[in-house]
Amino acid sequence: MTAPLEHLSRNGHIDRFFIGGQWREPSGTATSDIINPATEKVITRFPLGNGKDVEAAVSAARLAFATWSRTKPEYRAGLLDRLHALLETRSELLAQCLTLEMGASVGYARTAQVPLAIAHVKTARDVLTSFTFVEQRRHTAVTHEPVGVCGLITPWNWPLYQITAKVAPALAAGCTLVLKPSELSPLSALLFAEAIEEAGFPAGVF
Repeated sequence: MTAPLEHLSRNGHIDRFFIGGQWREPSGTATSDIINPATEKVITRFPLGNGKDVEAAVSAARLAFATWSRTKPEYRAGLLDRLHALLETRSELLAQCLTLEMGASVGYARTAQVPLAIAHVKTARDVLTSFTFVEQRRHTAVTHEPVGVCGLITPWNWPLYQITAKVAPALAAGCTLVLKPSELSPLSALLFAEAIEEAGFPAGVF
């Protein structure tokens, strides 16, 4: 199987941000080393975002929210199904990635970190299909609506797990989002963004 760095480099995503449905070059020139804490060796270098990148991402998410927030739950559930399946097919690549970027043993990444992370997507999808968005309380109808654009920040440890725990429910609810993963472990976020793109989520939603 292709190694994570080889895969990301071949696809041209190692030095790009996923904004507005496209892989874009960063606005600035600042970079950060990604260090494998198990070996303390630099494995690659990754660009750091700046204010212009944030503005572009937020603008894309705001634009997408107008349409995404009105989609039917069945449509969002279908996309989450596709995302779940794509993450499953990438499970070994994701496990290797976690070993590289945050030092997890590959066995633990395979049996815990990756499957538990992927399970968040399935859980969000299952809750979505049974959730009552309009609830009648005697003479009053209570409507649950997406809140808007969500800014999601995730830590370096258990990075994929933290990403899916926040992203999947936000997508299920009809929110759009901007994800800022840790600069210490961004590789799994890149692989996740690839899966989002391939699943067919509209531009700007993620």
